[in-house]
Amino acid sequence: MDAASTASPAKSLGDPGITPLSPSHSLKDPDQNEQSKPSFTVVVAIDFGTTSSGYAYSFTKEPECIHIMRRWEGGDPGVSNQKTPTTILLTPDRKFHSFGYAARDFYHDLDPSESKHWLYLEKFKMKLHTTANLSIETDLHAANGKRVKALDIFAYALAFFKDQALKELSDQAGTEFRNEDVRWVITVPAIWKQPAKQFMREAAYKCGLVSRDNPDQLIIALEPEAASIYCRKLRLHQMIDLSSKTAMNGYSPTENVGAGMTQAKEHVRRNRQSRTFLVENVIGELWSELEEGDRYVVVDCGGGTVDLTVHQIRLPEGHLKELYKASGGPYGSIGVDYEFEKLLCQIFGPDFIDQFKIKRPAAWVDLMIAFESRKRAAAPDRSNPLNINLPFSFIDYYKKFRGHSVEHALRKSNVDFVKWSSQGMLRMNPDAMNALFKPTIDRIIQHLSELFEKPEVSKIKFLFLVGGFAESPLLQHAVQNMLQGRCRIIIPHDVGLTILKGAVLFGLDPGVIKIRRSPLTYGVGVLNRYVEGKHPPDKMLVKDGTRWCTDVFDTFISADQSVALGEAVKRSYTPAKPSQQVIVIHIYCSEREEVRFISDPGVRKCGTLRLDVGGTESPAARREIQTVMQFGDTEIRAMAIDVATSRSVKATIDFLSQ
Repeated sequence: MDAASTASPAKSLGDPGITPLSPSHSLKDPDQNEQSKPSFTVVVAIDFGTTSSGYAYSFTKEPECIHIMRRWEGGDPGVSNQKTPTTILLTPDRKFHSFGYAARDFYHDLDPSESKHWLYLEKFKMKLHTTANLSIETDLHAANGKRVKALDIFAYALAFFKDQALKELSDQAGTEFRNEDVRWVITVPAIWKQPAKQFMREAAYKCGLVSRDNPDQLIIALEPEAASIYCRKLRLHQMIDLSSKTAMNGYSPTENVGAGMTQAKEHVRRNRQSRTFLVENVIGELWSELEEGDRYVVVDCGGGTVDLTVHQIRLPEGHLKELYKASGGPYGSIGVDYEFEKLLCQIFGPDFIDQFKIKRPAAWVDLMIAFESRKRAAAPDRSNPLNINLPFSFIDYYKKFRGHSVEHALRKSNVDFVKWSSQGMLRMNPDAMNALFKPTIDRIIQHLSELFEKPEVSKIKFLFLVGGFAESPLLQHAVQNMLQGRCRIIIPHDVGLTILKGAVLFGLDPGVIKIRRSPLTYGVGVLNRYVEGKHPPDKMLVKDGTRWCTDVFDTFISADQSVALGEAVKRSYTPAKPSQQVIVIHIYCSEREEVRFISDPGVRKCGTLRLDVGGTESPAARREIQTVMQFGDTEIRAMAIDVATSRSVKATIDFLSQ
């Protein structure tokens, strides 16, 4: 609400209001009657990525074994298949059909006249990051241009993983595995805003992954935190140290940056059959070099976003403390795909590319798959060209559309580093490929440089490069050049699975993350005694002869303040009018650190507590209403308690209601 539309939100709400009270100390702890945590026999983590997704699990009785999901049917040349593409297909009547390779292959084999009725979606996770006013009603667009509810799509995807995981667990156990026995963990980017994080939880409720009555069965974990937890356990033979001058894994780092990666991949491929990773129950060698107060950065480079998080170590337990609030942005590897699309538009014309995507959607998917495998072959020192297969229907449709050949288009376009090869391929020289990476990598490097200038980020010991995009030798090279040896750069083997493995470890021991930074300022709207000269005259309200200042924002916690997970902040209030039967407390949030009034720009209401105190007497002269806000993983719970009667009411902060 801006100040112009209503000068005073509280006056327009018409509540009698509450006013701060110095608290009494007779309060029973609100948490003591909560039932003890249910026991889970297995933790299943779902890494729901922009470009690819997967799950992994571990049984609580053998936590050192992390099992990565079983092999998927389908798969692409040149891409390791431990995860599946984040693609989903709905039938023409909008029922779930398939997910991943199965969705892509089925869609691909449909006749074009048929496929235009089917709803195919990919890379849809980014919508949660880019939508400013995300709500339960937000839409997504399928490849054929039709709209579908985002919540339905996310719920279908989570339901798919739930079914796959439970089936695999049941097959392993030899008996039907019940959902109640599973603790679920879903990972999200740390830079996501609160509504996007809540959206994931809503999708989980919708598909029955967990029920609203048992929210603790699902943990929403932040991707770089999960990576951080896994990196603590890394042994020297499970990573590449880009900055070391000694040979690691038997190759010297002055050789090609990618050589260690290739070797690491070989090592992984040999172990791939087993799909079980042993996480030794020890602190890795690197980690043991860290001392109390040491800092490190986790740079999580995924398909959609890049997340930068600064953690500090707290001994003796080695708990993690977030030092600087997560930053980053939409600089994931799909930026490279977007540049490729722009290049195609430059050569063949945007009008043709737009038409081709709608009329031949399956062939467009094919073309992007072909590009993907070449994208992975890009390296700083590559000298031979990269060939990209153009699907036959691209060549055919272009001729119909323009009346001349693809070859002709390439000749007359002024893009000189992309040629046509006689085998029907686009031949790109390495510089052309590197140019497609440049805008995305430049943004990541710029962000890293800015981060390293912050005072909180001085004296960093390690930089962990994780996420699927971290496999790119071009990105590794750029990070090395930027840091110039200022800290050690560590890349875990099988880097695309780092987050998945860390998320499982987090689910087994959620207590390891201790302190986060609050992304928002939270508070409640109250009345204060009006003070001449201190309070603006337009905020004055006279009630029963008393002058009040209305719309005051009483802060519970400020943006960027440290908050321990599970920490509860308590405040006491009393009704401004003693005879009130119902007490209404409105909770507000803002991205700004300093908030004076609930009418300030950028303040929005995110929750309401209604406490009925009718028919009860308060022995005290002023009735005390205790308000508690508890900061959980991504959920914030609020509670109001009438101290005299112990009546209480709870609410979960809602970021999705418009």
